[in-house]
Amino acid sequence: MDDVFKALADASRRMLLDSLNARDGQTLSELCDGLDMARQSVSKHLAALEAAELITTVRHGREKLHYLNAAPINDIAERWIRRYDRRRVQSLSALKRALEETAVSKPEFVYTSYIVTTPERLWRALTEPEFTRAYWGLTLESAWTKGAPVVWRTEGSVVDDGGSVVLESDPYRRLSYSWHTFTREWADDAGVAPDVLAEIAAEPRSRVTFDLEPAGDRVKLTVVHDGFEPGSTVLEMIKGGWPELLSELKTLLERQPAGVEDGSRRPNAGR
Repeated sequence: MDDVFKALADASRRMLLDSLNARDGQTLSELCDGLDMARQSVSKHLAALEAAELITTVRHGREKLHYLNAAPINDIAERWIRRYDRRRVQSLSALKRALEETAVSKPEFVYTSYIVTTPERLWRALTEPEFTRAYWGLTLESAWTKGAPVVWRTEGSVVDDGGSVVLESDPYRRLSYSWHTFTREWADDAGVAPDVLAEIAAEPRSRVTFDLEPAGDRVKLTVVHDGFEPGSTVLEMIKGGWPELLSELKTLLERQPAGVEDGSRRPNAGR
């Protein structure tokens, strides 16, 4: 956390974070535009922000895109804001963004978390029912080979229509699959209102990708959820659900010894 506060103490770095907050997924050239700063200086500031885990980068062909990473800020909020009126703070923050936000971000979600575990155990946590049941409250059943269907099973519903399939599977490195179909049974189980169900069911199917990269005694997990249209309701829903879900995953892997998954769960908004 010291690295986070040191990185935030520099006004130029805060300016770069503001730029990414307004429009995520920018290249170095795009971030340099409009700044009275040499390209080399911007690169150094971005390196410091990435070292503090405040930004993450994703390769798209020859381009290197930079994304704001909410995980360290979320950790700060978990440490101090929760003891006060967290729900009211979140409501006021959402209102402030709604009133002030004018730029349109790319319709995708990118989140990076560093977890003290191994790539093999993290892969198991993403794919094996005893793990997903413990932190997600559902099971994902699949052969986990490209093209294989993914069955989503919760306490009150089963989504097995062949719509969710494995898009990429490179064990311990990369996993990608298309998101599930929004059925009435799923909506009843998740507490989603009928009008919201109608909105999200009409949207194109999205996809989620997990990239696993060893980082010393930790694994860098980058989650990219994309395939959304501008103004997507599903995108707004998963923006709130994924951080909580990944926090639960991190807690499970770091606090429980290998081989111990008790099957307990906490509710989350990202199912």
